[in-house]
Amino acid sequence: MSRCIVTGAAGFIGSHLSEALIARGHDVIGIDAFIPYYPRSFKENNLSGLRKEKAFTFHEIDLRSAALHDLVRGADVVFHLAAMAGLMKSWSDFQSYSSCNAEGTQRLLDAARDESIPHFIYVSTSSVYGKEATGPEDSLLAPFSPYGITKLAGEQLCRAYEANFGLPITILRYFSVYGPRQRPDMAYHILIRSLLQGEPFTLFGDGEQTRSNTFCADGVQATLLAFEKREQALGEVFNVGGGEIVSLNTVRAMLEELIGRKIQVDRKPARPGDQKHTSAHIEKIKGKLGYNPATSVYDGLKAQIEWQKQLA
Repeated sequence: MSRCIVTGAAGFIGSHLSEALIARGHDVIGIDAFIPYYPRSFKENNLSGLRKEKAFTFHEIDLRSAALHDLVRGADVVFHLAAMAGLMKSWSDFQSYSSCNAEGTQRLLDAARDESIPHFIYVSTSSVYGKEATGPEDSLLAPFSPYGITKLAGEQLCRAYEANFGLPITILRYFSVYGPRQRPDMAYHILIRSLLQGEPFTLFGDGEQTRSNTFCADGVQATLLAFEKREQALGEVFNVGGGEIVSLNTVRAMLEELIGRKIQVDRKPARPGDQKHTSAHIEKIKGKLGYNPATSVYDGLKAQIEWQKQLA
């Protein structure tokens, strides 16, 4: 049994990860600040099952200001998922992104270093690659949005603490995670909600932008492997993707078929910072950690639809 810190534990992926860790017999200390990027009620629903678990302890704190040393002391691993997410808002609220994604990360790294935490797993994003994210982990990093820049800053901070203080680091770059509990501002959530409610959908660009979608359970699998295969994961950066690449137009057609309704599309120009193509090169994580994404986009979308129907 391990003592695990999960930041962003009330969020989309953090709540799934916390549940998976508890199911494996670990104790989880969850941390979340409930920053009002989207309604708190979504996060409270994510926590509803976890709050009933004896192995789960929750702290509502802000990494940018709270005392962290006592919280992380004695932990076997820190999973750092907390972040200001989303590309578009990062253009207008850069201060929040830089403070959460860089300053908050630095303060957590400080505490992890001082308390000699044996493994710090930082969850990053394909946005660090820039407009095109199609190559392996050693590809050029050229973020195309303030969000991507701040997440890359978090990666670089991890590397600095690793190089200067010997803090054991693993970096995971998630590619377009979807599934039950997906944030309400994300494209698939908006598409499904529009179809279920018979509302028009705003399509930015031509719809031919492609994504290497990662079902939430597959993302959790990769994260657990990084923890459970610590020796193979230390010092490494891994892309985490679902292995299936589809365009937004293809996803829209799948959803129309699954829900049995056509959607009205309101077309708008592409937005600044939006990636055109992502294709997760996952050979490294397959080879080193045995990662094997198991959920097709069709099945993953079906699961997300069933979850969103319960929100209506």
